[in-house]
Amino acid sequence: HHHHHHHHKSHYPSWPLEIPGAQYSPVSWSAVTGWADDDQLAAFKTFRASCRPIAARRQPSTTSKPLGGSLRAPCRAAISAKIANAAQARRFFERHFRPLEISRLGEADGFVTGYYEPVIEGSRVKTDVYNVPVYRRPSNLFVRGVKPGATGLPNKGQVFRKIGRRKLVPYYDRAEIEDGAIAGRGLEICWLKSQTDLLFTQIQGSARVRLEDGGTVRINYDAHNGLPYTPVGRILIDRNIVPKEEMSMQRIRQWMDANPDGAKELRRQNRSYVFFREVQLSDKDEAVGAQGVPLTPGRSIAVDKSLHVYGTPFFIAGELPLESEQSKTPFHRLMVAQDTGSAIVGPARADLYFGAGNEAGAVAGRIRHKMRFVMLLPNSLDPVAQGRNMPLPKARPSNKIAKTEAASVASAIPLPQARPVAANRPAHRAPSHRRHRSGR
Repeated sequence: HHHHHHHHKSHYPSWPLEIPGAQYSPVSWSAVTGWADDDQLAAFKTFRASCRPIAARRQPSTTSKPLGGSLRAPCRAAISAKIANAAQARRFFERHFRPLEISRLGEADGFVTGYYEPVIEGSRVKTDVYNVPVYRRPSNLFVRGVKPGATGLPNKGQVFRKIGRRKLVPYYDRAEIEDGAIAGRGLEICWLKSQTDLLFTQIQGSARVRLEDGGTVRINYDAHNGLPYTPVGRILIDRNIVPKEEMSMQRIRQWMDANPDGAKELRRQNRSYVFFREVQLSDKDEAVGAQGVPLTPGRSIAVDKSLHVYGTPFFIAGELPLESEQSKTPFHRLMVAQDTGSAIVGPARADLYFGAGNEAGAVAGRIRHKMRFVMLLPNSLDPVAQGRNMPLPKARPSNKIAKTEAASVASAIPLPQARPVAANRPAHRAPSHRRHRSGR
């Protein structure tokens, strides 16, 4: 049992930020490795897309998240700023933000995976070839605390169906739905060739379905059945079918194609099931993330929405296998939080969006890497900028301290307070192939 030592708040100046289970330390811009090598103009354009809904709000959003509504000031500046090149964009970010190195308590680095938008073949009508339905959200699906018909259901929380007038029971699981539990109700948006195509579309959260007449159906996450998400890749590793270091989305697909019976059993271990809506987008349009703005390949990230605010810029640095499976391509890019996923959990955890199609999928599928995370903190949050001259929190704890009892961590490093629960969570829950995109 963990005991919290409650300190009197008056002992410490109030640092404006508390992120559960995180450790962080302010750094200078010159200490941000790779900052000078990025193209901040590309990042600025993506940031500005996130800013439009933020700046348009009449009231700052009332959120309990650490950044609160503090993005409003830099967002309004971004919309009116005349930024024409990378140097101007870099100065914009340096003027309006301060860099904060961030990671999970007791760890030096954050963790990234990748995701993409599959392009798959399908049909508007059921045929011998296209016989796997893509379902829209059923009308008998209820989420506790959400009115029926509400747009955008939470990606966490209990989901029920009604029996008779009153009785609520858990929603059908993947096996029941595959076996036809909701078939024939007119919920079919289109039909795919295989359950594997459907599973991967559900994991990625959206898809472009190519029809034989040359048209395209665009589908996006709308809701899920509320049952826990079980990563199929993890099961293949645990059963010693695929070695951990060889795991990728490609490997899962290869194994499933070669073992249809095994694939069926494996899929059904993941009882979670995603429902889609059709979206009207042209082939030129990128998929829309949970914030409601179109994603930018190579600049948009999905983050843990219980901790982070959409629109927050993160500078992510390290090496990634972009060119090939073995390559160590230097990656230092300012990314913008525009999406989320139920598998994306923790303060320094991101899913990098790579765009649509097989090439994007091949790159996204091999990314499971430790990276350095620098969160850009709006100056409006900074106590020094507000003239209060407060001391900054001490530098991040050493690993040794962080591993000791959480309570003693709290007394050793008063700011931020360690949350024992968060500190003891398993490190990285979820590579990209276990991702479920979330609704808005």
